[in-house]
Amino acid sequence: MDSRFRGNDRVKGEAGAGECTCIKKKTKNIVNSEQSIYYRGIFMKSPALVAILMAMGLFFGSQAARAEPLKVGQPAPDFSLPDQDGKTRTLADFRGKWLALYFYVKDDTPGCTEQACKFRDDIHQLTDLGVQVVGVSVDDTASHASFAKKYALPFPLLADSKGEMAARYDSLRGDGSLAKRNTFLIDPEGRVAKIYLSASTSRNSADVIEDLKKLKGL
Repeated sequence: MDSRFRGNDRVKGEAGAGECTCIKKKTKNIVNSEQSIYYRGIFMKSPALVAILMAMGLFFGSQAARAEPLKVGQPAPDFSLPDQDGKTRTLADFRGKWLALYFYVKDDTPGCTEQACKFRDDIHQLTDLGVQVVGVSVDDTASHASFAKKYALPFPLLADSKGEMAARYDSLRGDGSLAKRNTFLIDPEGRVAKIYLSASTSRNSADVIEDLKKLKGL
């Protein structure tokens, strides 16, 4: 066959392939557009579905943010949260002091009230040992303020409303809604010196005092 005709056939073939590719792209765009409209319609008609998906996102997000369990000797995770008076507290604020950082479930519930009041009643012994007590839960600052006022609690209560601090201390419950009852005794250098998992509400303060005396050689 004459080379001129072969060249023409090649040009026609390339043009046809280009048109085919263009058609495929247009078809794909149309399908994607129709799918997008379809799913938007579902979400607009099903606000409950949207709420469920958002809740799932928050849940799995909290799981992803969950830290590995802390060990004695490790640096304590940093934090920056408001207390019951709206004052921002950070780990650096307690540098040079011993810190009894206790996570609790909920303000003004029987077990949490007992635990807080035990720390309150022992506050002079704790202060003499150079310990600052700080409570943490997912309650907001208003709830903390009411709780602290009702029981005359003389120490900060941090509002970890998003559960991010509890997650860093591996002290957030599986569903991300509440903190676990864990206490961490942190030394003046900012390292974890003692860990109390599922701390006793009646003994937590006394245990901290006893262990701190041992750590200080008293």
